[in-house]
Amino acid sequence: MRDRQARLATFGAFGIQGLCFASLVTRVPRIQDAHDLSDADLALVLLLVPVIAGIGSAVCGPLFARFGSAAVLRVAQPAVCLSAVSVGLTGGELLPLYVAVGLFGLFVGAVDASMNAQAVAVERHEGRSVISGFYAVWSVAGIAGGLWASLANSQDLSLFAGFVVPAAIGIVLALVIGPRLYKREEEAGGPSAAQIKAAAGQVPWRPILLVGIAMGSFYIADAAISNYSAKYLEDELSASGTIAPLAYVAYQVAMVLSRSIADFGVRRFGPVAVVRAGAVVGFLGMAGVIAAPNALAAIAAVTVMGLGLCVVAPISFSAADKVDGTGLGIAVSRVNLFNYVGFVLGAAIIGAFAPADGTSNLRLAFTIPAALILLIVLLAPSFSPKPKTPTTPDPTPA
Repeated sequence: MRDRQARLATFGAFGIQGLCFASLVTRVPRIQDAHDLSDADLALVLLLVPVIAGIGSAVCGPLFARFGSAAVLRVAQPAVCLSAVSVGLTGGELLPLYVAVGLFGLFVGAVDASMNAQAVAVERHEGRSVISGFYAVWSVAGIAGGLWASLANSQDLSLFAGFVVPAAIGIVLALVIGPRLYKREEEAGGPSAAQIKAAAGQVPWRPILLVGIAMGSFYIADAAISNYSAKYLEDELSASGTIAPLAYVAYQVAMVLSRSIADFGVRRFGPVAVVRAGAVVGFLGMAGVIAAPNALAAIAAVTVMGLGLCVVAPISFSAADKVDGTGLGIAVSRVNLFNYVGFVLGAAIIGAFAPADGTSNLRLAFTIPAALILLIVLLAPSFSPKPKTPTTPDPTPA
């Protein structure tokens, strides 16, 4: 019963994050219009999110050891919802926008690290690959967020009105699921904070770096689609404001379908084969986005991309957890940093093709993440590291 409660609560956490994130990123063109941002200014705003999210994720390791990931998640998740709403209250002013986006990034980083720590704890308790299912729920919620953004655009709703509805849903759900998450002692099996701190020093960096580079490459491509697919369809493929968000929706639909069966694939063929095949399919999809002659073709290509690449992130966290002797998600918080490294690089790459005169060329910009997807194919063997048995060494000096 306890494991079932924690599993359902973790599903809820992923759902809240997917809903709030999608409701924000699919209205990027409206945020740009409301604040009269150039493409270069927009790239800077979008860059702010992963940079500060990396800070939020980095501080989670010590917080997990002291309080557990559930405590962090119970604070950070409602804060993500509130900070998303604050973006809609900036009134066209730049400084409040930077502050609101910065807060959103900080709490997004904390939520990402803590919800993934809960996910690998569930996987550890069940003794089998289940983490892709949590990401499938994230994608389902992302679909809902994208459809809501499409409706909000069609009804010409304000940014605040568009953000407050998913945020309210997220806050209520976060308050319900919080008490049902795994507590610190349930995650790590009961060691003291001092024991966990001692064991954390034994978590190896090399396997985390290899998986992290692959994960960062995925997130560069993911950032390009998440942040710029709507703008790409509007600016370069002449899609309407109602149609443009549907590329993100199609991307998430594909992820739901693929992530729903990814765990079975991992159990049957192993993580290396699943990651390698997913990267190849993802590259073909990204190539289709670059070559798309119209919005319909681009949406179809984004769908193919989502089918393949969506397996990389969840399997990354599973691989990291295998080399974590603390059993408390220390490696998860570390590998999660590469999420934001990827988003930072993704924003920088796209921003380089978005000069102040407005002559952006997103089609050309997308060729770089397409090439980096091939790096994931080469790094696929790193997704099956040698497992490390959980340890709780005696921190008392001899």
